[in-house]
Amino acid sequence: MNTPNSTRAIVAQAGPLDDPASFREVDVDLGTPRPHDLVVEVRAVSVNPVDTKVRASLRDAGSARVLGFDAAGVVVATGPEVTAFAPGDEVYYAGDVSRPGSNARYQLVDERIVGHKPASLDFAEAAAVPLTTLTAWETLFEHMGLTADSTGTLLVMAGAGGVGSMAIQLARRLTGVTVVATASRPESAEWARELGAHHVVNHHRLVEEVEKVAPQGIDHILSPFSEGNVQAYADLMNVHGQVVAIDEPEGLDTLPLKAKSQTWTWELMFSRPLHDPQSTAQREILDRAAALFDDGTLRSTLVRHLSPITADTLREAHRSVEGFGAVGKVVVSDEAADGEQG
Repeated sequence: MNTPNSTRAIVAQAGPLDDPASFREVDVDLGTPRPHDLVVEVRAVSVNPVDTKVRASLRDAGSARVLGFDAAGVVVATGPEVTAFAPGDEVYYAGDVSRPGSNARYQLVDERIVGHKPASLDFAEAAAVPLTTLTAWETLFEHMGLTADSTGTLLVMAGAGGVGSMAIQLARRLTGVTVVATASRPESAEWARELGAHHVVNHHRLVEEVEKVAPQGIDHILSPFSEGNVQAYADLMNVHGQVVAIDEPEGLDTLPLKAKSQTWTWELMFSRPLHDPQSTAQREILDRAAALFDDGTLRSTLVRHLSPITADTLREAHRSVEGFGAVGKVVVSDEAADGEQG
């Protein structure tokens, strides 16, 4: 197949979701592939909180853009320096925040941040997991340095969310740590337990409930929601305990961590694509994760499946993610949707 010059895409802009202009279908220039680019025919995308944050940052019609990070699809063409993929390969990836997104028929993406799609997952199931898997993997195994021999206790805040859902699975199955997850609703708590959490506590009574199940203290915390929690984290963590945060609260004061020589680390999955584009680490992580999905160690976190990929279904997906208390992931694909999954 020749590389297409343009593609049908769905652009988004800020404003009420019910406004027809919030998502609309247009034809856009695909652009010239870079030497390491794949041209991917997108079959499924998922919606993450970062998608809704980017849309909220688009202040006027002139700033409208193609959103979408997670995707699964089929390679239809490759750049001249591509070595790891060929046309016909099925792939999954989390994309690059500096480039046009996956809410399009075709997308250009650098092969070094793309993994081979797990054979056991369909496109919708695969699209649910790249961004959250990469975020959880980098958090647990790079920032926290956890291994198969690690012990101690990990607190996963928002355990039923996308990143929390993957962190619970990875920590439970690939390390020896005790996993404590937070969830406030019965369905969220049950989801976290199904994924492997040893204990589930209510974040509204965080210190009290964590101290009951982990009287020995917490060694590591994954924090998607940090505002207002720093003192609680400092109280719960042991000496030299570590928080890895994935949010961006303004004016955060981490001084309460000093007394026990605790540390605060940031995790941004897009750091490598933005600042270390030569790295193949994310491709390697996604390929390792694919093997874990295929052997049953990991499961997809797809919970809600909408189809087809249109402005209306993406609008509905964003409406689900912008609400609070989501369990698992919302995916939009061109495969027939079954609605709610379990």
